[in-house]
Amino acid sequence: MDEERPVSRPTAEQVERLFVGPPARYTRAQVAEKAGVSQALAERIWRALGFATLGDDAVAFTDADVAALGRVRTMLDGGGLDEATIIRMTRALGQTTARLAQWQTEIMIGAMLGSDTPSDADLARVLALTEHLLPDFEQVLVHVWRKQLAAAGTRLLTMADVNDETGAVRVSIAVGFADLVSFTRRARELDEVALAELVEGFEAKASDVVAAHGARLVKTLGDEVLFTAPTARQAAAIALDLTEVFDGERDGPEVRIGMAFGPVLPVLGDVFGTTVNLAARLTAMARPGTVVVDEGLAEGLGDVSGVEVQRIRRRPARGLGLVQPFVLRKPSG
Repeated sequence: MDEERPVSRPTAEQVERLFVGPPARYTRAQVAEKAGVSQALAERIWRALGFATLGDDAVAFTDADVAALGRVRTMLDGGGLDEATIIRMTRALGQTTARLAQWQTEIMIGAMLGSDTPSDADLARVLALTEHLLPDFEQVLVHVWRKQLAAAGTRLLTMADVNDETGAVRVSIAVGFADLVSFTRRARELDEVALAELVEGFEAKASDVVAAHGARLVKTLGDEVLFTAPTARQAAAIALDLTEVFDGERDGPEVRIGMAFGPVLPVLGDVFGTTVNLAARLTAMARPGTVVVDEGLAEGLGDVSGVEVQRIRRRPARGLGLVQPFVLRKPSG
């Protein structure tokens, strides 16, 4: 009987072939020439995408890279976008997809291999499953991206106010921070796996609540999430649901939430401005399991049923002077 041949560890070349197709054929100068763009622009695009700068003689680019650069040239020739805008869009693509790829890889490997040290056969099995699922992942990715573009475009069209002098787009929305209480103490008590589960569970639950109310989770900052909502009503519903979700867990973490309503400047997928700073300061004022809001958001809830807003004493907020906070809660009984 023939002995089973040992399964070898997947090579970097096999991984490259799976995801990007045939092996590299071109140097930096050759890929730029074949795509019809300047070498300087091609190098700016690769750096914006997050890839290392290679030597002049390094053969590192494929026919797919030529095609991608050719599409960039087509966009420039169309006159709708200039080079600066192309680079900004490229950087957004590179940073977002780098995090997405890292996150998805960790999920796949964790789901299939757990925490044990993987064998060569285990890694080969992951690669085989990835090859099987890749076409479906790709189709879903494009569909979700288009859906998110539609949602983002709708939000900006309905809420945007363009400054005639600077051209900057500002929107008036509700901004909220949800902060895990006693995170530092919990982090000291948990091992790495349990801590990772706590952070991922927090983000997953917060993301679900925010999405359910038609709002947006802007980013996660470890023990804190930043979210935005088009209206005060949506923001209030999110905050009250979040306090219930985390208050209902036995021995689970509590959250405290601060929110403000006003103009923000959307940049790089994030939001900036005094309204964001105020929401952060209000979060620091909130007690565990409570929601503290500013006057603008409290006024927006004047005719909303199912919520109760109570004025509390004015307090100093770093960099903002004295502010008038309100506590948001569901009516008693």
